[in-house]
Formats: sequence, C-alpha cells, structure tokens
Amino acid sequence: MLNNIGLPGLLLIAVVVLVLFGRGKISSLMGEVGKGITAFKKGVKDSTDELEDGSATAARDVTPEAEKDKA
Repeated sequence: MLNNIGLPGLLLIAVVVLVLFGRGKISSLMGEVGKGITAFKKGVKDSTDELEDGSATAARDVTPEAEKDKA
C-alpha cells in the first residue's frame, strides 16, 4: 500500500504536517523524540552492562560449596 508514495507524496505530507502543527511545535517534538531515543539507548546499554557484570561474577566462582568448606 505504501510502496508507491514516492518523493512528491512525501513532500506533500511534510507540507501538510508543517502547516497543521507549525515549525516551533515540530522542532520541539523532534527534540523530545531525540531525547527519548537517547534515553532508550542508555537504558539498553545499562541493562546489557548489568547482565554482563552479573554473568561475569557468576562465572568467576564455580567451586561447589562443599569443596569451599574443606579448603
């Protein structure tokens, strides 16, 4: 359905959006979208780092508890 929009169609959509919302509203909206994307990427990176740290800690000590007590 959207495969045949083309450049003229996209330009028409952009002009209509610009007329409806105005330049200031669109620029503030895009700023908020950018902040949201940045926060999402930071959250993904933090959770990935946390998972890697947890798995590295678990991988360090693999000695069974019974053998730890004997040593």
